[in-house]
Amino acid sequence: MRTSRAASIIGTGSYVPDKILTNSDLANMVDTSDEWITTRTGIKERRIAADNEYTSDLAAAAAKEALKSAKISASNIDMLIVATITPDMPFPSTACFVQEKIGAKNAACFDIGAACSGYIYAIEIAKSFVETNLHSKVLVIAAEKLSSITDWSDRNTCVLFGDGAGACVVGLVENKPKILCTYTGANSKAAELLMMPGGGTRFPATVETIEKKFHFLKMSGKEVFKNAVVAMCKAAQTVMKKCDIEMDEIKYFLPHQANTRIIDAVARKIGLTKEKIHFNIHKFGNMSAASIAVGMDEVFKKGDLVKGDKILMDAFGAGFTFGSLIIEW
Repeated sequence: MRTSRAASIIGTGSYVPDKILTNSDLANMVDTSDEWITTRTGIKERRIAADNEYTSDLAAAAAKEALKSAKISASNIDMLIVATITPDMPFPSTACFVQEKIGAKNAACFDIGAACSGYIYAIEIAKSFVETNLHSKVLVIAAEKLSSITDWSDRNTCVLFGDGAGACVVGLVENKPKILCTYTGANSKAAELLMMPGGGTRFPATVETIEKKFHFLKMSGKEVFKNAVVAMCKAAQTVMKKCDIEMDEIKYFLPHQANTRIIDAVARKIGLTKEKIHFNIHKFGNMSAASIAVGMDEVFKKGDLVKGDKILMDAFGAGFTFGSLIIEW
């Protein structure tokens, strides 16, 4: 159901590191090829952060762009949320490091961990706070340095991931893109199909966990693929029904950029043509929560949106989590 007090996206921003890692570069590192990666994933290259460039640095760079776009200062932000599975450290939150880097001295700060669905989860949280007058301006950031948890000797996973960040400012402002409806959910029955086992209380760092590479991302690709298509279709169809919107009203479909075959399968099943899909996976690979965040900034800055255009965002991630939202220009 649409609300009369719909929160708005006041501004957006994004940042990706300078270093480009191509498929050809990877072919010199592991047993793979540009053709193998491209045909199976759609990825041609990805961005890799520098050793001394942390998740909070990526997040702060994207945040500054979003604040500039919103034409407000960091001191106007009263809540700061960072969606990430690659925090600077287990605690304090990456959001607190970002607060210091951008000067958001009046903001409550916390991280959320919903993996690739994190940006949608965070926007839903921001929407709730804004529409209930608990907070006025919420800065939502999705930032990932996945290169730091990638096993560069595993050809099945190392070809997939990249680093980057995207951000938006959420508030109640007239004549700005409205967040019409959101939907989030989770199904934990197959959580161990996509995870990083080490580093928590189950497998704290030891010589053994390091030797077993527990501190790197692990994924069962085929099973994740099946679950992703089902969950993303459910999320998209649920939010469309909730918002009473038909698929032919959608201007752009902005899905999580995990794999072109997943994206194509979801679009086909929910009845959206390929022309409506926004892709950036070929440039950036899978940036987890940051994929949709960077994509939103790209779509907003295309320059071809007109009043009433609707954008459907859809994601699936470890947990398994899933979520979808609709924005009206």
